[in-house]
Amino acid sequence: MPSPNPIEDPTAQKRRKGLARVWHAFGYSLAGLRAAWLETAFRQEALAAMVLLPAAFWLGQGWVEYTLLAGSVLLVLIVELLNSGIEAVVDRIGPEWHDLSKRAKDMGSAAVLLSLLLSATAWGGALFHLMTK
Repeated sequence: MPSPNPIEDPTAQKRRKGLARVWHAFGYSLAGLRAAWLETAFRQEALAAMVLLPAAFWLGQGWVEYTLLAGSVLLVLIVELLNSGIEAVVDRIGPEWHDLSKRAKDMGSAAVLLSLLLSATAWGGALFHLMTK
């Protein structure tokens, strides 16, 4: 049986089972990351993550601290992906200004800001703890 084509049949992914479904979902996830790389904010945050994730091993004093530091960085990337998705959907609807479109984009931006503040607080606390030892 040939593999369903999601372009010809948008419900094709729902009919896939087992490893075929997982494999195709993984491919869609990679496509999403490639699309996100085209976004300046995601690129900047991903490059910062490439520095911060290894630094979390150095700074963290045990697996809990490492997990909190690394998790806060990954959370920023996750929220940025969701924000970019919101912006893409709003932009697809149309270029004209609408209060609900602005609200959706502003809320996505606020979510990114809060994730950045959380990450900065976690890293600031870890650095403060290290310096006052």
